[in-house]
Amino acid sequence: MTLPPETRPVPESSELTVPGELTVPRPVFVPAPPPPPPVPVPVGRLLAQGGAAVRYRLLRDVLGQAVPSSGWAMVPYGSRLGWHLLGLQDCEGMWPGGWLTTPKGTSLDGVGTIPAYRRLLELGWDPETPGMQATRRVLFRLLAEDSDPILMGELRPAGDDEERVLRGRLMLREAAAAALAQAGHEQDPRLRGAARRLVVRVDAFLRSSAALKPWVRVGNQHVLPSESAPPSFHLLVMLAHMPQFRSEHAPFMDRLYDWLTQSWPRQAIVQQVGEQIVEQPQLVMGDFLATRSALDSDMPSALAWLETMARLGLLTRHEGWVKLLDRTLDDRDRKGMWTPPRSVVMPAQVPAWSWPVLPLHDGEAAGTPAVGLSADVTFRLALVAKLAGRELELLFGS
Repeated sequence: MTLPPETRPVPESSELTVPGELTVPRPVFVPAPPPPPPVPVPVGRLLAQGGAAVRYRLLRDVLGQAVPSSGWAMVPYGSRLGWHLLGLQDCEGMWPGGWLTTPKGTSLDGVGTIPAYRRLLELGWDPETPGMQATRRVLFRLLAEDSDPILMGELRPAGDDEERVLRGRLMLREAAAAALAQAGHEQDPRLRGAARRLVVRVDAFLRSSAALKPWVRVGNQHVLPSESAPPSFHLLVMLAHMPQFRSEHAPFMDRLYDWLTQSWPRQAIVQQVGEQIVEQPQLVMGDFLATRSALDSDMPSALAWLETMARLGLLTRHEGWVKLLDRTLDDRDRKGMWTPPRSVVMPAQVPAWSWPVLPLHDGEAAGTPAVGLSADVTFRLALVAKLAGRELELLFGS
Protein backbone atom coordinates (compact mmCIF):
# COMPACT_ATOMS: atom_id res chain seq x y z
CA MET A 1 0.00 0.00 0.00
CA THR A 2 1.41 3.42 -1.02
CA LEU A 3 0.87 6.34 1.31
CA PRO A 4 -0.06 9.77 -0.08
CA PRO A 5 2.99 12.09 -0.37
CA GLU A 6 1.86 14.34 2.46
CA THR A 7 1.68 11.39 4.91
CA ARG A 8 5.01 9.78 4.10
CA PRO A 9 7.56 9.87 6.98
CA VAL A 10 10.50 12.21 6.60
CA PRO A 11 13.80 10.30 6.19
CA GLU A 12 15.92 10.31 9.34
CA SER A 13 18.94 12.13 7.96
CA SER A 14 20.56 15.51 8.18
CA GLU A 15 19.18 16.48 4.78
CA LEU A 16 15.75 17.04 3.31
CA THR A 17 15.20 15.72 -0.23
CA VAL A 18 12.69 17.60 -2.36
CA PRO A 19 11.68 15.87 -5.63
CA GLY A 20 13.28 17.60 -8.57
CA GLU A 21 15.28 19.94 -6.29
CA LEU A 22 18.73 20.02 -4.71
CA THR A 23 19.25 18.51 -1.28
CA VAL A 24 18.50 21.04 1.48
CA PRO A 25 20.58 20.64 4.67
CA ARG A 26 18.72 20.59 7.93
CA PRO A 27 19.33 23.63 10.17
CA VAL A 28 21.73 22.82 12.98
CA PHE A 29 20.41 23.71 16.44
CA VAL A 30 23.00 25.59 18.50
CA PRO A 31 22.02 25.95 22.16
CA ALA A 32 22.30 29.42 23.65
CA PRO A 33 25.26 29.91 26.00
CA PRO A 34 24.39 29.87 29.69
CA PRO A 35 23.87 33.29 31.27
CA PRO A 36 26.77 34.69 33.30
CA PRO A 37 26.56 34.20 37.06
CA PRO A 38 25.07 37.01 39.18
CA VAL A 39 27.43 39.78 40.24
CA PRO A 40 27.60 40.11 44.06
CA VAL A 41 27.16 43.69 45.25
CA PRO A 42 28.25 44.26 48.89
CA VAL A 43 25.60 46.84 49.66
CA GLY A 44 26.21 46.80 53.40
CA ARG A 45 29.96 47.39 53.14
CA LEU A 46 29.57 50.08 50.47
CA LEU A 47 27.09 51.96 52.64
CA ALA A 48 29.56 51.76 55.53
CA GLN A 49 32.78 52.57 53.67
CA GLY A 50 31.76 54.36 50.47
CA GLY A 51 31.23 57.91 51.64
CA ALA A 52 28.31 60.20 50.82
CA ALA A 53 28.63 60.14 47.02
CA VAL A 54 28.97 56.36 46.74
CA ARG A 55 26.08 55.73 49.14
CA TYR A 56 23.78 58.06 47.23
CA ARG A 57 24.70 56.78 43.78
CA LEU A 58 24.59 53.16 44.90
CA LEU A 59 20.94 53.52 45.92
CA ARG A 60 19.98 55.74 42.98
CA ASP A 61 21.91 54.22 40.05
CA VAL A 62 22.57 50.60 41.05
CA LEU A 63 19.61 49.67 43.24
CA GLY A 64 17.26 51.97 41.32
CA GLN A 65 15.59 53.41 44.40
CA ALA A 66 13.86 56.77 44.24
CA VAL A 67 15.00 59.48 46.62
CA PRO A 68 12.75 58.80 49.65
CA SER A 69 12.80 62.24 51.24
CA SER A 70 14.18 65.73 50.89
CA GLY A 71 16.70 64.90 53.60
CA TRP A 72 18.11 62.00 51.58
CA ALA A 73 18.49 64.28 48.57
CA MET A 74 21.03 66.26 50.61
CA VAL A 75 23.33 63.26 51.13
CA PRO A 76 25.67 64.04 48.17
CA TYR A 77 26.36 67.46 49.65
CA GLY A 78 28.05 65.79 52.59
CA SER A 79 31.08 65.27 50.36
CA ARG A 80 33.97 67.55 51.27
CA LEU A 81 35.45 66.85 47.86
CA GLY A 82 32.43 68.47 46.22
CA TRP A 83 32.56 71.55 48.44
CA HIS A 84 36.28 71.88 47.78
CA LEU A 85 35.59 71.86 44.04
CA LEU A 86 32.81 74.39 44.40
CA GLY A 87 35.04 76.63 46.46
CA LEU A 88 37.46 76.88 43.52
CA GLN A 89 34.72 78.08 41.16
CA ASP A 90 34.50 81.77 40.30
CA CYS A 91 31.33 83.86 40.07
CA GLU A 92 30.93 83.15 36.35
CA GLY A 93 30.83 79.38 36.83
CA MET A 94 34.42 78.80 35.66
CA TRP A 95 37.36 77.07 37.31
CA PRO A 96 40.85 78.60 37.25
CA GLY A 97 42.47 75.80 35.25
CA GLY A 98 40.88 76.76 31.93
CA TRP A 99 38.68 74.26 30.12
CA LEU A 100 40.15 70.75 30.12
CA THR A 101 43.09 70.82 32.54
CA THR A 102 43.33 67.95 35.02
CA PRO A 103 45.52 68.21 38.13
CA LYS A 104 48.15 65.68 39.12
CA GLY A 105 47.56 63.19 41.90
CA THR A 106 44.69 63.81 44.30
CA SER A 107 45.07 67.58 44.22
CA LEU A 108 42.28 69.76 42.80
CA ASP A 109 44.41 72.83 42.23
CA GLY A 110 44.31 74.02 38.63
CA VAL A 111 41.38 71.83 37.58
CA GLY A 112 39.57 72.86 34.41
CA THR A 113 35.91 73.80 34.12
CA ILE A 114 34.59 70.79 32.20
CA PRO A 115 36.31 68.06 34.29
CA ALA A 116 35.27 69.83 37.51
CA TYR A 117 31.64 70.10 36.38
CA ARG A 118 31.55 66.43 35.42
CA ARG A 119 33.17 65.39 38.72
CA LEU A 120 30.37 67.18 40.59
CA LEU A 121 27.85 65.25 38.50
CA GLU A 122 29.66 62.01 39.39
CA LEU A 123 29.45 63.03 43.06
CA GLY A 124 25.66 63.15 42.71
CA TRP A 125 25.21 66.93 42.75
CA ASP A 126 21.98 68.26 41.27
CA PRO A 127 22.58 70.10 37.96
CA GLU A 128 19.99 72.68 39.06
CA THR A 129 21.99 73.96 42.02
CA PRO A 130 23.16 77.59 41.57
CA GLY A 131 26.86 76.85 40.98
CA MET A 132 26.05 74.14 38.43
CA GLN A 133 23.59 76.41 36.63
CA ALA A 134 26.27 79.06 36.20
CA THR A 135 28.59 76.54 34.53
CA ARG A 136 25.76 75.21 32.39
CA ARG A 137 25.26 78.62 30.79
CA VAL A 138 28.94 78.72 29.83
CA LEU A 139 28.82 75.19 28.40
CA PHE A 140 25.80 75.95 26.24
CA ARG A 141 27.67 78.93 24.84
CA LEU A 142 30.50 76.59 23.87
CA LEU A 143 28.08 74.53 21.77
CA ALA A 144 27.54 77.43 19.39
CA GLU A 145 29.56 77.65 16.17
CA ASP A 146 31.46 80.57 17.65
CA SER A 147 35.11 80.82 16.62
CA ASP A 148 35.97 83.60 19.07
CA PRO A 149 39.58 82.84 20.15
CA ILE A 150 38.77 84.09 23.68
CA LEU A 151 36.65 80.97 24.24
CA MET A 152 39.74 78.82 23.73
CA GLY A 153 41.06 79.58 27.22
CA GLU A 154 44.33 77.75 27.84
CA LEU A 155 44.01 76.04 24.42
CA ARG A 156 44.43 79.33 22.58
CA PRO A 157 47.55 78.93 20.40
CA ALA A 158 50.26 81.54 20.21
CA GLY A 159 49.67 83.91 17.33
CA ASP A 160 45.97 82.96 17.06
CA ASP A 161 46.57 80.47 14.25
CA GLU A 162 43.13 80.29 12.65
CA GLU A 163 43.20 76.59 11.82
CA ARG A 164 44.23 75.64 15.34
CA VAL A 165 41.61 77.97 16.85
CA LEU A 166 38.87 76.25 14.86
CA ARG A 167 40.18 72.78 15.75
CA GLY A 168 40.41 73.70 19.42
CA ARG A 169 36.87 75.06 19.43
CA LEU A 170 35.67 71.78 17.93
CA MET A 171 37.30 69.84 20.78
CA LEU A 172 35.68 72.14 23.34
CA ARG A 173 32.26 71.69 21.72
CA GLU A 174 32.61 67.92 22.02
CA ALA A 175 33.69 68.13 25.67
CA ALA A 176 30.89 70.58 26.51
CA ALA A 177 28.34 68.36 24.76
CA ALA A 178 29.53 65.37 26.81
CA ALA A 179 29.12 67.32 30.07
CA LEU A 180 25.66 68.61 29.17
CA ALA A 181 24.50 65.16 28.06
CA GLN A 182 25.68 63.68 31.35
CA ALA A 183 23.74 66.42 33.15
CA GLY A 184 20.53 65.14 31.51
CA HIS A 185 19.93 67.74 28.78
CA GLU A 186 19.43 65.27 25.93
CA GLN A 187 16.12 66.86 24.88
CA ASP A 188 17.50 70.39 24.70
CA PRO A 189 17.48 71.43 21.01
CA ARG A 190 20.83 73.20 21.39
CA LEU A 191 22.52 69.99 22.52
CA ARG A 192 20.73 67.85 19.95
CA GLY A 193 21.70 70.23 17.16
CA ALA A 194 25.35 70.23 18.23
CA ALA A 195 25.32 66.44 18.61
CA ARG A 196 23.88 66.04 15.13
CA ARG A 197 26.59 68.22 13.60
CA LEU A 198 29.30 66.31 15.43
CA VAL A 199 27.91 62.92 14.40
CA VAL A 200 27.49 63.94 10.76
CA ARG A 201 31.14 65.00 10.66
CA VAL A 202 32.43 61.74 12.16
CA ASP A 203 30.02 59.60 10.13
CA ALA A 204 31.27 61.13 6.89
CA PHE A 205 34.80 60.11 7.87
CA LEU A 206 33.82 56.56 8.89
CA ARG A 207 32.03 56.04 5.56
CA SER A 208 34.91 57.38 3.48
CA SER A 209 37.93 55.54 2.12
CA ALA A 210 40.11 57.61 4.47
CA ALA A 211 38.88 55.51 7.39
CA LEU A 212 40.44 52.39 5.84
CA LYS A 213 43.89 54.03 5.61
CA PRO A 214 43.80 57.05 7.94
CA TRP A 215 47.54 57.67 8.10
CA VAL A 216 49.73 59.58 5.69
CA ARG A 217 53.49 59.98 5.80
CA VAL A 218 54.86 63.44 6.48
CA GLY A 219 58.63 63.52 6.75
CA ASN A 220 59.67 60.62 8.97
CA GLN A 221 56.37 60.07 10.80
CA HIS A 222 52.82 58.95 10.15
CA VAL A 223 50.17 61.58 10.83
CA LEU A 224 46.44 62.06 10.35
CA PRO A 225 45.64 64.49 7.55
CA SER A 226 43.88 67.70 8.46
CA GLU A 227 40.51 66.58 7.06
CA SER A 228 40.40 63.34 9.13
CA ALA A 229 37.62 63.28 11.72
CA PRO A 230 37.87 60.18 13.94
CA PRO A 231 35.61 60.00 16.99
CA SER A 232 36.87 61.40 20.27
CA PHE A 233 36.47 60.15 23.83
CA HIS A 234 34.27 63.18 24.52
CA LEU A 235 31.96 62.21 21.65
CA LEU A 236 31.62 58.69 23.06
CA VAL A 237 30.70 60.06 26.51
CA MET A 238 28.12 62.34 24.91
CA LEU A 239 26.51 59.47 22.98
CA ALA A 240 26.57 57.26 26.09
CA HIS A 241 24.19 59.67 27.85
CA MET A 242 21.86 60.24 24.87
CA PRO A 243 19.97 56.94 24.37
CA GLN A 244 17.15 58.39 22.28
CA PHE A 245 19.59 60.20 20.01
CA ARG A 246 21.53 56.95 19.54
CA SER A 247 18.40 55.08 18.49
CA GLU A 248 17.81 57.72 15.83
CA HIS A 249 21.32 57.10 14.43
CA ALA A 250 21.52 53.30 14.57
CA PRO A 251 23.50 52.85 11.30
CA PHE A 252 26.12 55.29 12.58
CA MET A 253 26.39 53.34 15.85
CA ASP A 254 27.12 50.15 13.89
CA ARG A 255 29.89 51.88 11.97
CA LEU A 256 31.20 53.35 15.20
CA TYR A 257 31.35 49.88 16.78
CA ASP A 258 33.38 48.56 13.84
CA TRP A 259 35.82 51.45 14.32
CA LEU A 260 36.11 50.95 18.09
CA THR A 261 36.91 47.25 17.76
CA GLN A 262 39.85 47.58 15.39
CA SER A 263 43.43 47.42 16.65
CA TRP A 264 44.82 50.53 18.31
CA PRO A 265 47.78 51.90 16.29
CA ARG A 266 51.27 51.78 17.77
CA GLN A 267 52.32 55.24 16.65
CA ALA A 268 51.50 58.43 18.50
CA ILE A 269 48.23 60.08 17.49
CA VAL A 270 49.21 63.31 15.81
CA GLN A 271 47.43 65.32 13.14
CA GLN A 272 48.45 67.94 10.66
CA VAL A 273 46.68 71.19 11.55
CA GLY A 274 47.60 73.95 9.16
CA GLU A 275 51.38 74.00 8.92
CA GLN A 276 51.96 72.21 12.24
CA ILE A 277 51.84 68.66 13.57
CA VAL A 278 49.65 68.62 16.70
CA GLU A 279 49.14 65.83 19.24
CA GLN A 280 45.52 64.67 19.46
CA PRO A 281 45.29 62.39 22.53
CA GLN A 282 41.51 62.84 22.70
CA LEU A 283 40.96 60.89 19.46
CA VAL A 284 39.88 57.25 19.57
CA MET A 285 41.71 55.23 16.93
CA GLY A 286 40.47 51.76 17.84
CA ASP A 287 40.09 49.46 20.84
CA PHE A 288 41.31 51.48 23.81
CA LEU A 289 41.03 48.50 26.19
CA ALA A 290 42.40 45.55 24.26
CA THR A 291 44.58 43.95 26.96
CA ARG A 292 44.76 43.47 30.72
CA SER A 293 47.91 45.61 30.84
CA ALA A 294 45.94 48.51 29.36
CA LEU A 295 43.42 48.12 32.17
CA ASP A 296 46.00 47.86 34.94
CA SER A 297 48.02 50.86 33.75
CA ASP A 298 45.12 53.33 34.06
CA MET A 299 42.24 52.09 36.22
CA PRO A 300 40.16 55.33 36.04
CA SER A 301 40.23 55.37 32.24
CA ALA A 302 39.57 51.63 32.04
CA LEU A 303 36.48 51.92 34.26
CA ALA A 304 35.32 54.98 32.32
CA TRP A 305 35.71 53.03 29.06
CA LEU A 306 33.79 49.99 30.34
CA GLU A 307 30.98 52.20 31.66
CA THR A 308 30.81 54.15 28.41
CA MET A 309 30.68 50.97 26.32
CA ALA A 310 27.99 49.56 28.62
CA ARG A 311 25.88 52.71 28.28
CA LEU A 312 26.33 52.59 24.51
CA GLY A 313 25.08 49.00 24.50
CA LEU A 314 28.34 47.77 22.97
CA LEU A 315 30.08 46.06 25.88
CA THR A 316 28.27 42.73 25.64
CA ARG A 317 28.91 42.60 21.88
CA HIS A 318 32.68 42.51 22.44
CA GLU A 319 34.08 39.35 24.01
CA GLY A 320 37.35 41.00 25.00
CA TRP A 321 35.66 43.76 27.04
CA VAL A 322 33.42 41.21 28.76
CA LYS A 323 36.46 39.15 29.75
CA LEU A 324 38.24 42.19 31.14
CA LEU A 325 35.16 43.09 33.18
CA ASP A 326 34.97 39.53 34.52
CA ARG A 327 38.68 39.52 35.38
CA THR A 328 38.30 42.79 37.26
CA LEU A 329 35.31 41.36 39.11
CA ASP A 330 37.51 38.39 40.03
CA ASP A 331 39.84 40.77 41.88
CA ARG A 332 37.24 41.20 44.63
CA ASP A 333 37.58 39.52 48.00
CA ARG A 334 35.17 37.03 49.55
CA LYS A 335 32.94 39.86 50.76
CA GLY A 336 32.65 41.35 47.27
CA MET A 337 34.99 44.32 47.76
CA TRP A 338 37.55 45.05 45.05
CA THR A 339 41.15 44.84 46.19
CA PRO A 340 43.81 46.26 43.86
CA PRO A 341 46.29 43.70 42.49
CA ARG A 342 49.95 44.61 42.47
CA SER A 343 49.80 45.14 38.71
CA VAL A 344 47.28 48.01 39.01
CA VAL A 345 48.81 51.47 38.66
CA MET A 346 47.03 54.73 39.42
CA PRO A 347 48.61 57.26 37.00
CA ALA A 348 49.73 60.62 38.31
CA GLN A 349 47.57 62.43 35.74
CA VAL A 350 44.37 61.16 34.16
CA PRO A 351 42.88 62.37 30.84
CA ALA A 352 40.12 64.96 31.00
CA TRP A 353 37.46 62.56 29.66
CA SER A 354 37.99 59.98 32.45
CA TRP A 355 39.25 62.14 35.35
CA PRO A 356 35.72 62.71 36.80
CA VAL A 357 35.26 58.98 37.48
CA LEU A 358 37.75 58.55 40.35
CA PRO A 359 37.99 59.24 43.21
CA LEU A 360 34.56 59.92 44.70
CA HIS A 361 35.55 59.39 48.32
CA ASP A 362 36.78 61.79 50.97
CA GLY A 363 40.05 60.30 52.20
CA GLU A 364 39.48 60.93 55.91
CA ALA A 365 35.82 59.90 55.83
CA ALA A 366 36.67 56.59 54.17
CA GLY A 367 39.28 55.74 56.81
CA THR A 368 42.25 55.40 54.46
CA PRO A 369 42.71 56.22 50.76
CA ALA A 370 42.99 52.49 50.01
CA VAL A 371 39.61 51.78 51.61
CA GLY A 372 38.02 54.69 49.76
CA LEU A 373 39.48 53.57 46.42
CA SER A 374 38.27 50.02 47.03
CA ALA A 375 34.73 51.28 47.64
CA ASP A 376 34.86 53.55 44.58
CA VAL A 377 35.93 50.77 42.21
CA THR A 378 33.51 48.26 43.74
CA PHE A 379 30.62 50.67 43.19
CA ARG A 380 31.74 51.40 39.61
CA LEU A 381 31.98 47.68 38.77
CA ALA A 382 28.46 47.14 40.09
CA LEU A 383 27.21 50.05 37.98
CA VAL A 384 28.92 48.69 34.85
CA ALA A 385 27.50 45.23 35.50
CA LYS A 386 23.98 46.63 35.81
CA LEU A 387 24.33 48.76 32.67
CA ALA A 388 25.54 45.65 30.82
CA GLY A 389 22.38 43.77 31.83
CA ARG A 390 24.01 41.46 34.38
CA GLU A 391 21.99 40.07 37.27
CA LEU A 392 23.00 41.51 40.64
CA GLU A 393 23.18 39.61 43.92
CA LEU A 394 22.71 42.09 46.77
CA LEU A 395 24.72 41.41 49.93
CA PHE A 396 23.52 43.40 52.94
CA GLY A 397 25.83 41.98 55.61
CA SER A 398 28.92 43.73 56.90
